Amino acid sequence: MDFDPYGTDVLAAARARPIARPPEVAAEQGLVVEDAASGFCGAITRVEGRLVELEDYFGAVRAFPLDSSFLIDGRPVALVLPTAAPTARARTASGSFAVEQTRARVARSSRILVEGRHDAELVEKVWGADLRVEGVVVEYLEGIDDLPDLIAERDPSPAKRLGVLVDHLVPGSKEQRIADAVAAGPFGDAVLVVGHPFIDIWQAVKPSRLGIEAWPVIPRGTDWKRGICRSLGWAADDQADIARAWQTILGRVRSFADLEPALLGRVEQLIDFVTEPGSA
Repeated sequence: MDFDPYGTDVLAAARARPIARPPEVAAEQGLVVEDAASGFCGAITRVEGRLVELEDYFGAVRAFPLDSSFLIDGRPVALVLPTAAPTARARTASGSFAVEQTRARVARSSRILVEGRHDAELVEKVWGADLRVEGVVVEYLEGIDDLPDLIAERDPSPAKRLGVLVDHLVPGSKEQRIADAVAAGPFGDAVLVVGHPFIDIWQAVKPSRLGIEAWPVIPRGTDWKRGICRSLGWAADDQADIARAWQTILGRVRSFADLEPALLGRVEQLIDFVTEPGSA
């Protein structure tokens, strides 16, 4: 018998061991992934053929082969083409079943008021279809410092209600004092003021939609939106930069699942309030 002075191949077992394939993940629009080779990280904007297109936080767009090595939260994944879902009853962005109708309802006298344009745009994007079915109009106020006077001018009633969504409604805040004054005023039964705890409506968008773990903490005395933009590496020199930043954030919102529960419940509460039986 021949003697092998070098013994057996110590790497043979390792070569024979099957290589584990990363878990497959459907390349759905909005999914945030990282190209392992280049480090480019962004949200999937589209899949065309065997190419997947990513857009990063700054708006830069790059395309990669679908079979490239990708990471999600630092873990390898294999992107695959999304499968066509079976036909089902359509849902709106808020998660409600879509109502098949050709016309929106005539606008109610009862209204929902929000603090600013960004609040109104976010509510429209997620709940717009539902609001049109119910005939609910959303208006923005540019702040709530004069809310009691504004409510008095509108002269609400149980049939003509006002629902108000307020930013940063937390104990001890200016917003909480205003809400308490409205509730104790002469129109308390016709007005519902609710709010979320976030400094601004931007924070109601889950940070993961921007590929970050949490919203940056901005020091007191610093303009919050400009501070956020600079922390994320975005331009913040003028109002046009702030508007572009918001459009980037809003563009990452696909449905209610991209928003924090603290906002979802409050908007649904307001819709229920202004559409209760007896309200016009």
